[in-house]
Amino acid sequence: MTDHMPRDRDALPQNPGWTTAMRTLDAGLVVGPRRYTREEAAERLGIPAESARPIWQSLGFSHVPEGEKVFTAADLESFEVILSLVRRGVLTEATAGSLARSIGQMTDRMVVWQIEALVEDRVASGTSDPEARREVVDMLPELITPLEKVMQTVYRRQLNNAVQRLTVNVEAGLAASERGRDGSEDDAPLPLARAVGFADMVSYTSMSRTMDERTLARMVQRFEARAADIITAEGGWLVKTIGDEVLFNAETPEVGARIALHLARAMSEDPVLPAARVALTWGRVLSRLGDIYGPTVNLAARLTVLADPGTVLVDSLTAAALARDDRFVLVPQPPQIVRGFGEVRPSMLLAASADGLDFDR
Repeated sequence: MTDHMPRDRDALPQNPGWTTAMRTLDAGLVVGPRRYTREEAAERLGIPAESARPIWQSLGFSHVPEGEKVFTAADLESFEVILSLVRRGVLTEATAGSLARSIGQMTDRMVVWQIEALVEDRVASGTSDPEARREVVDMLPELITPLEKVMQTVYRRQLNNAVQRLTVNVEAGLAASERGRDGSEDDAPLPLARAVGFADMVSYTSMSRTMDERTLARMVQRFEARAADIITAEGGWLVKTIGDEVLFNAETPEVGARIALHLARAMSEDPVLPAARVALTWGRVLSRLGDIYGPTVNLAARLTVLADPGTVLVDSLTAAALARDDRFVLVPQPPQIVRGFGEVRPSMLLAASADGLDFDR
């Protein structure tokens, strides 16, 4: 977690109540006293200070002033865990750094999300923003342990799910991806077969000019929450959200198609949200740093722009992969010139019947 907590009395706000609340929270979050400067920490770890710096920066200690006692014994234990993996040859230095960055960046984003959600809840009840933030500081100490327990459990479950997706089922996915392909495709060398989809809120830019910030934020949050629920329920996973857009993927074109159709229908029927444009492609991708890359991803993004509100577009390879599934109907569309891909022959994806895909199961 990024070390945003004030470290001395002079750095704390002068309001006595605020100071007490911050110190209470700090005591609950930071395990043990801050005893070590960066030089002392490096010495105890048995490495030069310049070698230690990338580790703690990766984990979120963005700036550690020289001579200031910042690190606790628990901090050093965490650093030692990473170093021992390198020393024993389990990880290379580069891999250890990548793992440390994943922890630092993801936990930083997570805690900011959680704090802002708590603040928004207080503001919605009529509290001013500054007062809401003070109230959140007061209530956080009793949430630390429950949230930490949930996070540990969910981390293990998510790791298990990721192992299934990224290792156990890889060969089956690659075999399935051969359908309709001759091996000359741009994505042929990439290691993972995936259905890749984008869903994009219609008219977001124009709405952002007329809505106040909180209304717009609530709409985006609703869109992201609805999309995440649908993607997870249908057996896919959310790769990332980009404001008015979500990127998802799935292990098979059929699961990807269900997700795409469900997203398009759900957004069109939602009384608050605008319709969504959705696109789906089936091909090979490279998975790195929690994201996915490759021509399959780029084509899905390009097709999203071409889709009409409330509809799903697929490319010809994806259409071929879905053609034998009688749950889906593919309606050929006029050829389009797509930047980076030349002429593309998209098809509109439809459910074969109103009850053919039970989205409410």
